[in-house]
Amino acid sequence: MYELVCEAHFASAHRLREYDGNCERLHGHNWKIEVRLEGETLNDLGMVCDFRDAKRIIKQVTDRFDHRYLNDVPPFDELNPTTEHIARYLYDEIGKLLPTGVTAASVTAWESDGSGVTYRGE
Repeated sequence: MYELVCEAHFASAHRLREYDGNCERLHGHNWKIEVRLEGETLNDLGMVCDFRDAKRIIKQVTDRFDHRYLNDVPPFDELNPTTEHIARYLYDEIGKLLPTGVTAASVTAWESDGSGVTYRGE
């Protein structure tokens, strides 16, 4: 099994609904998103997936949130925009766009250098 790793970044603001603490107030993050993709076979060029294509797919999904207030952007207009929910959403949405034979192994959403959440699927 091969595993590719790509990173993406976006900046956004949010507030955690019904949270008892500072994060209930409006605040922002410079998010780092780490995506791990898996595949068992290589294409004719010897790649699971071209990094350029993987980064394009990831950017297509993360651009929905760049410089936005997450609480106004679906699904986070209804779903609390926790790091856990963000990691899961990105995993699901990126997975829908991957080429045949490539799957999402995990997505890690880092809200700061020392705090992140990894979602690996069910």
